[in-house]
Order: sequence, then C-alpha cells, then structure tokens
Amino acid sequence: MGQKVVIIGGVAAGPKAACRLKRLDPSADAIIVEQDRFISYGGCGIPFYISDDIPNEKELMSTSFHVIRDEKFFLEGKGVKVLTRTRALNINRSEKKVEIENLDTGEKDFLEYDKLVLATGSIPNVLPIPGSDLGNVFTVSNINSALKLKSMITRGKVEKAVIIGGGAIGIEMAEAISDMWEIDTTIVEYMDHLLPFMFDYNFAQMVKAELEKNDVKVYVGERVESLEGDSQGNVRKVITNNRTLDTDLVIMCVGVRPNDELAKKAGLAVGDKGGILVDKHLCTSDPSIYAGGDCILNTNLLTGKRMYLPLGSLANRHGRVIGSNLAGKPETFDEVVGSFIIKVFDICAGSAGLSLESALTERINADRVLTVGYDRAHYYPTRSLLYLQLVVDKQTRRILGFQAIGDNNDAVSVRLDSIVALMQGNFTVDKVSNLEIAYSPPYASAMDSLNALGNTAANFLDGLYKRMEVKEFLDIIGDLKKHNAIILDSNAEIAAKPYVEKFGDSWLNIPYMDVRRNIEKIPRDKKIITICDSGIRSYEIQLLLNSHGYEDVICLEGGLNLINKMGIKIV
Repeated sequence: MGQKVVIIGGVAAGPKAACRLKRLDPSADAIIVEQDRFISYGGCGIPFYISDDIPNEKELMSTSFHVIRDEKFFLEGKGVKVLTRTRALNINRSEKKVEIENLDTGEKDFLEYDKLVLATGSIPNVLPIPGSDLGNVFTVSNINSALKLKSMITRGKVEKAVIIGGGAIGIEMAEAISDMWEIDTTIVEYMDHLLPFMFDYNFAQMVKAELEKNDVKVYVGERVESLEGDSQGNVRKVITNNRTLDTDLVIMCVGVRPNDELAKKAGLAVGDKGGILVDKHLCTSDPSIYAGGDCILNTNLLTGKRMYLPLGSLANRHGRVIGSNLAGKPETFDEVVGSFIIKVFDICAGSAGLSLESALTERINADRVLTVGYDRAHYYPTRSLLYLQLVVDKQTRRILGFQAIGDNNDAVSVRLDSIVALMQGNFTVDKVSNLEIAYSPPYASAMDSLNALGNTAANFLDGLYKRMEVKEFLDIIGDLKKHNAIILDSNAEIAAKPYVEKFGDSWLNIPYMDVRRNIEKIPRDKKIITICDSGIRSYEIQLLLNSHGYEDVICLEGGLNLINKMGIKIV
C-alpha cells in the first residue's frame, strides 16, 4: 500500500483531488471524510432544481453517464473510500492524525495520514437580526436545505417570498420560485444596486429591469432590520428601514464565508478576514497539508492581492492540481481573474475581473467604455443586441474588467471567455480591437461587437470619443435649458417624434443622412449631446461637429437602446 491521504470535504475539490490522485498513483490509500450524507453534487445547480428545470435532485449527484456518485461509486469505480456522516474534529499535525466522529453513533476515532487535504467549503452567512432563527427562513447552502425548501414550495405552502440579497444566488432563486411556482417574490438588497462588485450601475440596472419585467419586485439600498413571526414561530414579516413586507418564506442570500475553523484550530495560516492561505501548489503553511475550494483564498491577477472567490469551477480545478501534487506530479494554480455568468429570465449576464468601482477602490487610474451592437450579422434573423463594457487602466491601456448582457447566452459566454483569456495574458484594449473572432453570419459580425468594443475603448483613451454617462444624461434632460444644452437626435423622424413633442426645440432631430448638409442648423452656443439608438452614429456626428469647430459636443453612450434596456422611460 502506498501513501495514506485523508481528504476532509466531499463536495467538489475533495473528490476531484482523490480521483486525480488515484489515477496517477493507484497504490495510494485515499479516504474522504464528509459530514453530510450527500457527496460530490453540483451545488450550483440547486436553483435549477428548485425551479424544476432539474426535477430530480439525483441528477445533481449523477455522472454524465447517469450513475449516482455515492460511497459505492467512489469505492468500486474510483478506489476511494468515503466516510459520510462523519465530522473531522481536530488535526494533530505532529502525529499526523485526524480525530473524527460518526454523527449517527457518536463514536470517535482517528485517521492517520501522510498527506492531508482540506476541502471544507464555505458557510452561508446569516444576518444577525431579530427573527433570523424563525421557521421558514432558509439559506441555500446544500442539498438538504434545497430538499426542505422545495418540499415546502411544492406543497403549496408559499404565496409570498422575500429574498434577502441581490447577488447571483438571490437572483437565481428569485427566478426559480417566481417563474415556475408563481410565487409573489421580492428581492431586498443592502447595496445601491444588484450584483455589487460584479457589475457597475448600468449593467445592474439592466438586470433589475429584467427582474421587474417578470414581476419580481426589487428594492435596492435597503437594510433588513428584523423578521417577525406568527404564533407557530414561522416568519411572516420582513422589516426594512423603508417598509414592511408580508411573507411566507425568507431566503437569505447574503454571501458565504470560508469554512476554515478546522485549519485555525490546527494552527495553519489564514487570512486576516478568514480563508486558508496556500502557495502556488495549493499547499498550506504545513507542507503535509493541501487545501482547495471555497475554504481558501486565491490571488487576484489584476491586483496581486488575496481574494475570496467561492466558485465550483475553481474548486474543481483546485482539486485536480492538488491531486497531481499528491501523486508527485508538480503542478501550480495560477492567479485568478474571476469570471461569472448568470441566467436572468430571458437575458444572460456575465462579468470578469474588476468593476470600475472595484478598480477605483484599488486606486487604479481606471475608466470604462460601453458599447451596444449585434451579436450576429445585423441581417441574420436571430441577431440580438449585446451590451458590452471594458474597464481599462487609463495609463497602461491594460484590460481590467469586462461586463456583458445579451439575449443569446452563447453570445455572452463566448465573448466573456475570450476577454478572460486576454486578461490572463495582461493584454491591452488594442488586442481586443484586433482579436481574431471566428466569423459566420449566424455567429458573429464581420467586425465583431467585441472588436468594436476594443475600437471604442481605444478611441476613448486617445481622446477622440467623448461620452456622456446615462446618469448624467438623465439629470440634464430634466432641464436642458438650465444646462444650456440641446439633444441632437440622428434617428429617423418617426422615431424621434415623441421626444421632439416632449422636449420641443431642446430636442433637435436631424436624421443621420441629413446632418452633413444641415450643420448650419446646429447652434454653436450650446452644449450638444448627440444621440442615436446605439451610440455609433452619434459618435460619428460628434467627430463631424468637432471637425467643424464645435467644441462642446458629447455623445450619449449606448444610446436609446441602453436607456430602454435599463427600464428607463423618457417619454
């Protein structure tokens, strides 16, 4: 028998490390210790199980060839022993022993190891507010909580639900319970917009508009102060600083924290705010102990700082690297960019790297550029608009972040992954301009929207493109005369008519094809805000006016398409 390897944690990183080890070193003795009865399941699929897109929870625990990943599967198929319903209590590093307890019998024992792997995952946060311990208050942390939640919903026990937290899980759960089960659903988010730290305002507002279009109520910038229950001890009201919400169910989606208590007790190095510290080989401060998954801190490629990034995709890649190192095949895990994608009813939203807010917090001289264009050739029947943004370092032109929203999920994901690859190589916006994109009308434009985004970013950094943000635009149109400004609308007359009727001579409509021969109609003593559907024609007109001596000309980014996608009604 070869080396003894004990792995604590049996969901993602742990099983991956064990299986990789056994493939490379069949003589190794690998044992997984897991306190739950379920192992190796797709936790990220829980919202889709709740929504009934995945009707049977066993699908989350099955292989691609429909075999349940249970103790028998791992022992007979992988040669890995799994102890479920078993909790690791302590690590004796000097004697290389792990104290364990059988949660069904209370029996305690020790496991000896040559190498130890910590894959202890994360712990869901629970708000420290009155009523958080009431009945029917859930966190979406594991299969057990998912089973209880779905049972309650399918028995018709829920008419109204409040989700606390507007991050990814909160949004996915909102869709899951409101769409399939027609539950009156409300999201309450403490920050001033949804998906904070992943999206900037414009993109978060588009997600909010999509939720509200599908009858999910969203309140941002609100603090939940307490929960109130009925005589049976079940939650019935959510009290915020602004309102009281009646409810039958509360789902807390307020983030997770690394489950690092076992590591702390063993004296392993952890971060100031938690999370096990590892090196490039995912080895802890003890050379005999590795760690991976949601319990560790990764290193951010863009800032060089440690960061907490609990993602199933990372956990699986961690597991493979750990398994290789355990088997004597040295491998390293690189710094991470941090990529994210989510389905929100009929749109897909994704991001990578830093938001502008995050970049500025890091004291980087950063800015952002947003474009709107088609995801396929403009004449192809299934083409749809893509809303794309780059966050860039104004000094080095380096790509710092990317955000995207579109109706076709493949269009978002392929461009997101392309930008992540460029970010991993520390490339600049100029590389985006010339990025080679496979072209065919059903899949892309000859000049892809991603190339156009790179071109726009380069024009912005070179001082050619002068843009106005949506927030500033909305402030100005409230009183254009006060700001001595007019809107120059290059859309067709029929499209511009409602705006002209509302804003009068402050909204000047000259269709794109007529601008060159009507420049004398454009006043020189006012601020000119050029506008079109997407921002492309209005940028050209901005340059044209600049060439004719107009100095105070600025282009509305994203045009009316962006404003409409954000759910903002001007007329």
